[in-house]
Amino acid sequence: MHNPNFLPYALPDIGEAEIAEVVDSLRSGWVTSGPKTKRFEKEFEAFLGDRTLQAIAVNSATAGLHLALEAVGIGPGDEVITTTLTFTATAEVARYLGADVKMVDIDPVTLNMDPSLLESAITPRTKAILPVHYGGLACDMNKVIEVARKHGLKVIEDAAHALPSRHGGRLIGTLDTDATVFSFYANKTMTTGEGGMVVTRDVQMAERMRIMRLHGINRDAFDRFVSETPAWYYEIVAPGFKYNLTDIAAAIGIHQLARLPKFWERRQYLAERYFSALKNLPYMLPAGASEDGQHSWHLYVLRMSDDAPCSRDEVINHLSKQGIGTSVHYVPLHRQPYWRDRYGLSATMFPQADLAYQRMLSIPIYTAMTDQDQDRVVHALTSAVNG
Repeated sequence: MHNPNFLPYALPDIGEAEIAEVVDSLRSGWVTSGPKTKRFEKEFEAFLGDRTLQAIAVNSATAGLHLALEAVGIGPGDEVITTTLTFTATAEVARYLGADVKMVDIDPVTLNMDPSLLESAITPRTKAILPVHYGGLACDMNKVIEVARKHGLKVIEDAAHALPSRHGGRLIGTLDTDATVFSFYANKTMTTGEGGMVVTRDVQMAERMRIMRLHGINRDAFDRFVSETPAWYYEIVAPGFKYNLTDIAAAIGIHQLARLPKFWERRQYLAERYFSALKNLPYMLPAGASEDGQHSWHLYVLRMSDDAPCSRDEVINHLSKQGIGTSVHYVPLHRQPYWRDRYGLSATMFPQADLAYQRMLSIPIYTAMTDQDQDRVVHALTSAVNG
């Protein structure tokens, strides 16, 4: 049973327009990938505001990352560099393709991958860099792109947290990288329940990803099914995947995307309230965006200060007793049995990420939160450290 007094750390914000659009899809008889998926892709391209970009809707950001790495030719024996402070999906997609993963430590302020560590991680087998815009704060992409160009590497951005984040005044998704992958999972800045979007300027990559997202079929299934003349013939040109987004999911996405600017304003407002209310408590507050940047505030991550009178786990337990949900983003990959054992990783190899992990907690920030909800969180965080 749902406890009406429990405050979750994240909650989707679904309105009547999304519900009506889903009902319309169900009544139309077109429930899998079809006209609404195409519309969602076109509206996503328009949102990013760059006519050279192509958007490919998929059923998860994990699927999008897999498709993007496959499309740039990552395969057995290759290496992909990413951060240890991420969800396993970022790294596992390289393993799907038989490639190996090299992890680097984080910048202790931004919690993003430390670009000064990239060059020392590069080997003759390195083919791509996979930066993660942690929590919605853009990586130092100028440095990442500079290193990639110097060494002839591909750059695929994991932007699961980063809609609508900006770097150097430009929306993430419009930078000079090979592809950018967004997530529409239930707790993200906008949602389709499950889903994602890959964007790229590379026409050949876009074509490859469209083919591979639906079994390697060389024609769009939507076009085949709505053709006025018999169009049953198709060819399998590669052993593809089953990564298409449904029209039911796209129906939600169309209206979530339209609401995204308002969603962002609310998140920014909530973040500013947290900064104001928590600044004198023994917590390290998250880094904000630079002057020409924009933070999506998908996550608001606190870290315990050196002088905090209690541990992270004690704060989490205290909030839980007050009916407030929290999370930890993330247990770093170097601590996860698969990654640790496969690559012989240890905490001493990633001192910044490991220290951050031991002190961090993600507190509630979502658009449906009221000011009173937020005040509850602040009160609990205050009482946790003040006794």
